[in-house]
Amino acid sequence: MFGKIKSSFACASVSRYELNKDLVANYTPKAGDVGVFRIIDPCDSYVADADGINRHIFEDDHVMLAFGSRYATNQIEGYVPDAPQPYYHLLARGGVAGVLKTVNATMRAEPAVLELVAYATDESGAVYNAIRTNNIRPFHSSMIQSKVVLSIGSSMDSGKTTTAAYLCGGLAKAGHTTAYIKLTGTAFPKDARSVEDRGAHFATDFTYFGYPSTYLTPHHELLDLYGALVQVAQQQVQPEYIVIEIADGILQRETAALLQDARLMQTVHGVIYSSGDSLGAISSLQMLADWNVYPFALAGLFTASALLVEEVKPLVQVPILTLDDLLTPRAVQLLSGAGSYFRMDELKLERA
Repeated sequence: MFGKIKSSFACASVSRYELNKDLVANYTPKAGDVGVFRIIDPCDSYVADADGINRHIFEDDHVMLAFGSRYATNQIEGYVPDAPQPYYHLLARGGVAGVLKTVNATMRAEPAVLELVAYATDESGAVYNAIRTNNIRPFHSSMIQSKVVLSIGSSMDSGKTTTAAYLCGGLAKAGHTTAYIKLTGTAFPKDARSVEDRGAHFATDFTYFGYPSTYLTPHHELLDLYGALVQVAQQQVQPEYIVIEIADGILQRETAALLQDARLMQTVHGVIYSSGDSLGAISSLQMLADWNVYPFALAGLFTASALLVEEVKPLVQVPILTLDDLLTPRAVQLLSGAGSYFRMDELKLERA
């Protein structure tokens, strides 16, 4: 019907399908619904394919994408539409389509412009939805057998993934079996693969269950997803430690809700906090303490600057770990002593 269709990473699970053009004009998509789009303006972009390989896209190409919303403070904001639209945008190069709302002023170009030409449908004629929740059971703390470490941060691009990667590397060097999970975010294969390359014995993310994005996912569903992904990691490698990255900053909707959920936090052994600057490293500690969250260490982009580290050191008692430090026994020792947050009773922040 359309010639070659380039499938995307977010649609990796889509194999057998029919294409329905008639639904385009009157069907309102849901998060996870799969469609075929014609590229109107590629804006010098690309799409990661089902194997995670970046593929260039050109005008009039046809690409299979999944609808999803995106929250990316350094890039774009976009949503699943509430009605059919004449045009859509490529919200994420992992294969997420939606309606663009805002663009960070520092971005050089807006996302690729798309025209929806057909929906992918199953054998019953229903629109194919990439999200697969049939095997996800309601969350219960008994699901968590490994020691969970949360990698959280002040914002997008504050260093959370790199921190998680190097912590996994340090744990692996110390002889511990480790896994990495990216619990929230937008589909793209780079993060999980980079952490696995650095030393994690297993790495996965929310796309394992077909989510193109977790933005605006109901909280109870995210909690169930947490338990399900941990169980996947435990079945794969029986890790002693599972490092779980929660995307964006602690003010973001899903991140804030997860960190304040006692059911989840009771299963957490330790938290490491990444910040992009010195002020963020200091000021966030009070907010986290209000939520009964006490990082065992500070890390992230600010540690690339010795000057920023020196700004923070006199004001906190929380250890500061550079990337090199995360690979040493010191990081493992700090983590080993982290314990449960509900047994920690003081904020490690000195007040002037």
